[in-house]
Order: sequence, then C-alpha cells, then structure tokens
Amino acid sequence: MKDLRPKRCGSVQQRCSCLQPSRPAAAFSLIELFVVVGLLLVMVVMYHTYESRAPQQEQKKVCQKNLQKIYVALQIYANDHDGALPAVPGAQTSEEPLSALVPRYTVDAGLFICPGTKRSRLPDGESFAKRRISYAYFMGRRLTEAKALLMTDQQVNTLPKKEGEPVFSRTGKPPGNNHRKYGGNYLFTDGSLEMSSATAPFPVVWPEGVVLLNPKP
Repeated sequence: MKDLRPKRCGSVQQRCSCLQPSRPAAAFSLIELFVVVGLLLVMVVMYHTYESRAPQQEQKKVCQKNLQKIYVALQIYANDHDGALPAVPGAQTSEEPLSALVPRYTVDAGLFICPGTKRSRLPDGESFAKRRISYAYFMGRRLTEAKALLMTDQQVNTLPKKEGEPVFSRTGKPPGNNHRKYGGNYLFTDGSLEMSSATAPFPVVWPEGVVLLNPKP
C-alpha cells in the first residue's frame, strides 16, 4: 500500500524545498504565441509584397536603366570593331559574348544582373564569363540595323515566338522570370526600349546569322 503519511523534511534545505510550490512545466505563454503568429504574418506580407505587380513594375524601370547603360558599352565596343558587336563562334549562353564588355567597355558588371531577380551583384571590373547574368542577347546584330531586337530579359526559351506567345514566364516560375509573371524589357539596336507583359507584343524573330542566347540556367 502507498504510504499516505506526510513527507518529513530533514535538513533546513529539505524543509525549504518542501514548502515551495511546484512549478508548472515550461510552455508558451499567450503573449509569446501572439508574437510568433505576428512574425509569421509579417514574413508572409513581405513575401507577397515582393512578388506583387507594383514592385516588379518599378524593378522593370530600373532594369531599363541597366539596359540603357549596357547599350552605351555596346556602342563603344562597336566603334572599336568596325560596327560589329560582341560575338563568340559557337557560343551557347549570353555570358560568353557579353563578357567582352567588362572591364574594357564598362567596369560596372552589376548592370548585367536584373534588379527584379534575387541574384547577388557581380564583382565590378571582373569578367563574368564563368558567372551568370540575367539578360538574353541576339548575337550577330549590328547597331546600324534598323530597329531590331538586341537584348531582352531572360526568355522562356531561345526559339522564335509569334505575337501573343510567351516570351517571359507566365507563372512567375523559371525560366524567363526576371520580373516574376509581369513580363520584361526589350532593347533594340537603335537604343530604344519597350516594356511588355509576358507575351510577345510583336513577333520575336531574327534572320539567318543571328542567334538568340539566353543566360545560363
């Protein structure tokens, strides 16, 4: 049978411990629970704000400024090469020819990373041939051509597109999602720029001798 007699405490220390009420097991308080839930809500709001249309539209404008500065570097390159633009025979990605611009024609390698992506900035003054950029490039063009596509945000693939077909990601998932599902920018040989949704506002085609190169996947 269980001994129901009151427990006797011997030493003074034992008597003190006997008089102290037992502490409940450690657990979250209601306030702590509210704090955790609040932090989770803030993280969700921040994520959806980043993914939403308005911030990406602003990023597309910053992206246009990047492309304008790259165009200046391409102009200087063309002046040094009898009107020809960067080209590498057999190139598979846009990094190969465009890396010729850094550091001789621009030291700002960060221009080649679209601000709509989460990629780290490239080191200034260093070739990015073995790194990864954000832009597609129509290799084989000349600046003397009438308004023709020269560069764009990364595309969903390197195939020609009819008007209305996806050029950039429609879902916000890679490839071609520099600006999530909110389209991208087009840079032309005359230096003009256009912003569009994910689908082609005009046929995206090119003649023989021109190759569309996407950045590394």
